[in-house]
Amino acid sequence: MKSEIILFDINETVLDLSSLKTHFIKAFGQQDALPLWFSRLLHASTVCIATGVRSDFATLAAITLDNLAAYYQVTLNDAQKSGLLKEFARLPTHSDIKPALSKLRQHGFKTVAFSNSSSALINQQIAQAGLADYFDELVSVESTGSFKPDPLVYDFVMQHLGVEKTNVRLVATHDWDTHGALSQGLKAAYIARATPFYHPLYLKPDIQSQNMLEIVEQIISA
Repeated sequence: MKSEIILFDINETVLDLSSLKTHFIKAFGQQDALPLWFSRLLHASTVCIATGVRSDFATLAAITLDNLAAYYQVTLNDAQKSGLLKEFARLPTHSDIKPALSKLRQHGFKTVAFSNSSSALINQQIAQAGLADYFDELVSVESTGSFKPDPLVYDFVMQHLGVEKTNVRLVATHDWDTHGALSQGLKAAYIARATPFYHPLYLKPDIQSQNMLEIVEQIISA
């Protein structure tokens, strides 16, 4: 039995956001609406971390939709906003996720979904994606009032799991997330979903790949 626990970031790392693209184009009339919304959402969460503003994912997601509507100068009614946010709970998995998670569990690793999403949302996302049997536990940062990569949330998940940081590895497709984990003494693995670019100023994990099965092979042999 392997002692290492593998945390998985969910949005973009495990679940594929590209299915939202047509919904965002319909709402905003712009091809780049989805990536701009998500990047501004992450920016807002980072500002909240840096300035001590307590919030939650659902609140910031809704505010960022208003931000985008103002930017594109379009009107977004409550029904449209609600519809877009509901689609976030129905994201499909990337094709390499289920076989990768299965392989990890077969080799005795504990797998944990670890997300900035609310507890309710992460439970919906995992259930809708058919992943309930692939994770041992689902952990949201919600109760901290903060978000990754705040050091607070990595400490929180360690306390929640009751383990030492050296026995935990975070897998994410965001270099700021793997950097955050590494800076707090966790291990990490970076999967380059959209681009192989990794910020040169960030701490770099010992495991990197563009495919989750390759990530898992490296974790098993590490």
